[in-house]
Amino acid sequence: MAEKGSSTAPLLFRRRSSSEMKNKSASVSSSLLPAFGTVVDDGDLHLKRNVIAPYDRRYRWWQTFLVGLVIYSAWASILELTFDKAANGVLLFIDLVVDFFFAIDIILTFFVAHFDTSNFILVDDHLKIAFRYVTRFWLFMDVASTIPFPLINKILIGEWHTGQVFGLLNLLRLWRLHRVGELFKRLEKDIRFSYFWTRLLKLICVTLFAVHSAGCFYYWLAARHKPSEHTWIGRLIGDFKQKGVWHGYTCSIYWSIVTLTSVGYGEFYSMNEGEKIFNSIYMLFNMGLIAYIIGNITNLVVQSVVKTFAMRDSINEVMRYASKNQLPEGMREQMLAHMQLKFNTAELQQEKVLKDLPKAIRSSIAQHLFWKTVEKTYLFQGVSDDFLSQFVSEMKAEYFPPRFEIILQNEIPTDFYILVSGAVDMVTYKNGTEQFLSNLESADMAGEIGVIFNIPQPFTVRTKRLSQVIRISHHQFKQMVQSESGDGKIIIANFMEYLKGLEKDMLQELPFLTELLADQNVQPTAQNEEKQNRETMDSTYGNPTGTSNTSDPSLSAGTIRVIIYGYHPSKKTMSGDRFGKLIYLPNSIADLFNLAEKKLGKRGSTILMADGSEVEDLSSLRENDHLFIV
Repeated sequence: MAEKGSSTAPLLFRRRSSSEMKNKSASVSSSLLPAFGTVVDDGDLHLKRNVIAPYDRRYRWWQTFLVGLVIYSAWASILELTFDKAANGVLLFIDLVVDFFFAIDIILTFFVAHFDTSNFILVDDHLKIAFRYVTRFWLFMDVASTIPFPLINKILIGEWHTGQVFGLLNLLRLWRLHRVGELFKRLEKDIRFSYFWTRLLKLICVTLFAVHSAGCFYYWLAARHKPSEHTWIGRLIGDFKQKGVWHGYTCSIYWSIVTLTSVGYGEFYSMNEGEKIFNSIYMLFNMGLIAYIIGNITNLVVQSVVKTFAMRDSINEVMRYASKNQLPEGMREQMLAHMQLKFNTAELQQEKVLKDLPKAIRSSIAQHLFWKTVEKTYLFQGVSDDFLSQFVSEMKAEYFPPRFEIILQNEIPTDFYILVSGAVDMVTYKNGTEQFLSNLESADMAGEIGVIFNIPQPFTVRTKRLSQVIRISHHQFKQMVQSESGDGKIIIANFMEYLKGLEKDMLQELPFLTELLADQNVQPTAQNEEKQNRETMDSTYGNPTGTSNTSDPSLSAGTIRVIIYGYHPSKKTMSGDRFGKLIYLPNSIADLFNLAEKKLGKRGSTILMADGSEVEDLSSLRENDHLFIV
């Protein structure tokens, strides 16, 4: 059976390494939505020659490299506009190298495929790619922000010129900042990177750029104002223009940070109308920036502790409920342990994690996780892989803390459980005293006796330590067993073998098993083999008495199950007959009296319903009707 399990599950779910899954997730986080059926995999793409896929790994690294150059351009272009000395120094040659790389990127863009937003089909036609790039605003701005104006001036005039006009033209490089925004969008969706730190880094970058831009522009106003003594910096430093670039830059950044944080030590303040207007605009901008930063940081902090708040609120509600209703201390501890375990294993709860996934994927994951465990259980030894695959797909996983009662004695049998990990005890109560029966471990089952016999659960099942179980409902199990007759017979045979091996203490809690096992010891002949198989199904699924159908099972009456009692419906009895006997309805009233005499030990002459009405025609009976033979 181990070979069968390993041969079926991989057909539905092929395991991938964690690095491979993360790479796939990174490709999905690109904000490029492929069409249905499109495989986002470099090895499986069939693009035209000399066409680059937008999610190609090498192209992504190229784009990331350009983002670093964009950050430099945004810093240098404003600095060069403010300080003429900086524009004439080494930064001039670095700008030429940076512009060269962006010129290469403009050429590469004519060969990068794109997704058609109307149908999300990958367009790899060279003509369509070029037409899209040329007819949009992007090409004009990319070229304008890349043109090396000082170099053109050098070629045409013969000297480097870095006046204010060239400084203003260099501000076109700020157009490249949209690449930084796109990078942060991808990083925020990429599960390989922490959303908290990515968002925090974005806020820091926005703040630093605002501080840098405001400080440089404020210095630029002072450098162009005459007389220079009537400026915010000239009042204290009369020859500030003759000072070095970094001295002026330091003073500008200091003023910008002090103003942004609303500290205002008073060393630097506005001295003319232009500075006052700029100062007013900058402080209004700071109000919005600070509100934006505080709001984002608050949201990040709240998101990191929202689960803790939810857990504390839920536990407090449970404890208030327990105190209000004066529940016992042991019950309170169980409630508290269950709530804590619920939050500690929230990421492992299958239903919450997989509820938004298609059923095929959920089934594949369930088979990957629980196939081997279910395959080892006694009840499913020898069943087909198809049945086992269907069965595992319908099971639900749960965790239970130590000393938690999974099943209570005499409760309604709604589910049965298979233990995946941990350990549980099976106990019973006699005259108020707890009696230990057996210990269950991995691949053992609990609750199946009550489910299959459709009787109140005969035992209490309690965990010894943290345990994971998978469960299936009574109705789902019944439907699957009835639809697969061959596997159903195997399951019944396994169940009967298990009952024969029960210990004496457990058999004493199930007195009807003695009669059932005695009936099963009768060897069927060739003539009544089909009848005996029907009797086995009857006696083990819903009929704890081992009753057989005395008529032809192919007739319609033989498919209806009823419960018979040996006393009048108005009489209250404390004997064993009060539970009744579940049988298949025979074809005639005479056969019903004969069957009742066999199972109840006394002959009856009248059939009554629970309301006292007499039954004269068996065709009027329905499934699970209660009949009283008197």
